Amino acid sequence: MVGRGELTAEAWSVSAPLLPPSGQRGGLWRDHRTIINGIWWKARTGAP
Repeated sequence: MVGRGELTAEAWSVSAPLLPPSGQRGGLWRDHRTIINGIWWKARTGAP
C-alpha cells in the first residue's frame, strides 16, 4: 500500500529503468524511489 502522493508500483515500474544506477560516483545515495517521492511531495505542498 502506498501513501498519499507516493508513486504506485505501476508508475515506479515505468520510471525506474529511466534512472541511472545507484552508487556509481560519490557517496552513498538514498533509494531513487524515496528521492522521487520527496520531489513530488515538495512540488505538491510548495515546501521551501
